[in-house]
Amino acid sequence: MTNAPASTAPEAIRVTRLPSGLTVVTERMDRVETVSFGAYVATGTRNETEAENGVSHFLEHMAFKGTARRSAAQIAEEIEAVGGHINAYTAREQTAYYVKVLKEDTALGADIIGDILTHSTFERDELERERGVILQEIGQANDTPDDIIFDHFQETAYPGQPMGRPVLGTEAIIRALPREALVGYMGRHYTTANTVIAAAGNLHHEQVLDLVQRHFADLPSQSIPQPEPGVYTGGEFRESRDLDQVHIVLGFPSVSYADPEFYPTMLLSTLLGGGMSSRLFQEVREKRGLVYSVYSFTAPAMDGGLFGIYAGTGESEAAELMPVTLEELRRVQHDVTEAELARARAQVKASLLMSLESTGSRCEQIARQIQVFGRVIPTAETVARLNAVTIDSVQSAAARLFRATPTLAALGPAGMVPGLADIAERLAA
Repeated sequence: MTNAPASTAPEAIRVTRLPSGLTVVTERMDRVETVSFGAYVATGTRNETEAENGVSHFLEHMAFKGTARRSAAQIAEEIEAVGGHINAYTAREQTAYYVKVLKEDTALGADIIGDILTHSTFERDELERERGVILQEIGQANDTPDDIIFDHFQETAYPGQPMGRPVLGTEAIIRALPREALVGYMGRHYTTANTVIAAAGNLHHEQVLDLVQRHFADLPSQSIPQPEPGVYTGGEFRESRDLDQVHIVLGFPSVSYADPEFYPTMLLSTLLGGGMSSRLFQEVREKRGLVYSVYSFTAPAMDGGLFGIYAGTGESEAAELMPVTLEELRRVQHDVTEAELARARAQVKASLLMSLESTGSRCEQIARQIQVFGRVIPTAETVARLNAVTIDSVQSAAARLFRATPTLAALGPAGMVPGLADIAERLAA
């Protein structure tokens, strides 16, 4: 067992790497009465083969459906009997299982998370019931255009690749996925080298270490398969549907977590479409009334990422929306003011500092930082990097992004949305 040097993180944060290969990171927050505890597995949609697309998300559901010691009902009853919350999520590079409990119930939370990760039974009756639940979830997503448009966008940016496949999988694959596929995938990917156990709140590191060694002892320790690299291609997706609005995502290849332009890109997204004072909100919604919802976003990954702009608008308004949006993308490459950069910086810093008050947010942050960077990034270091972002670096990030091959996804009455070739020509001009 090794404790990370004190220089890797603030005193309240401690990191231990166990002989099994499992990493345990905690942050002590004395002024709260709760503890958030989670297991963060570095596997998700991009680790799946085409034939098993959706297995990560299916596993996340099945983890709550019974273990050798607890039924599905008992898992829910035990955590709610102490007023706690348990949940999970699946993303393209991570699957997370976590609880939030009062500090005196930390042992119960760790016991339950360890139990569902190492002793889930995948009983066939429960599996078939949950298969039906997931099919309903896929149907609900397909009926929600401002949700499913992002799957179409991702697939168009990364066609025929794990990075482009939907997190939920497809109806056909989920219907056919056998129990053995779930068990095999879990055995290959849910390993000590691929998992970070994180906890934040009113806790003691040694207590958490003891709980982890007790409840995660059966987590396998073999090496893990490496995911297929994502290769951005770009292109156009367009589907006509009888909807009141056309839902549009325009995007570009972006930067990874470790890229030097990560922070300039984050601030660019904020000043362009990150709030009510952002350029797109002011120009597209406030001045022209073309949309109810418009925003930009960044989606970094380990080896790349995406930058996107979403808008929902009426069929006739779409013809005006796109030229206005493209003009803002052109203008931000050479015209950024100190005032709007300062506002964007303040928004991002405030969001970061406010998240420090939440045990759940901190638990997730420190786990992800360990997985991405191999260390916890001190808040002061992040703030310093945000403060170092200049107008020139934001404009440089904008030029890099908006001169690349775009991706367009449009769903609804999209006849007035310009085609990809027209958009690319306008951006090049």
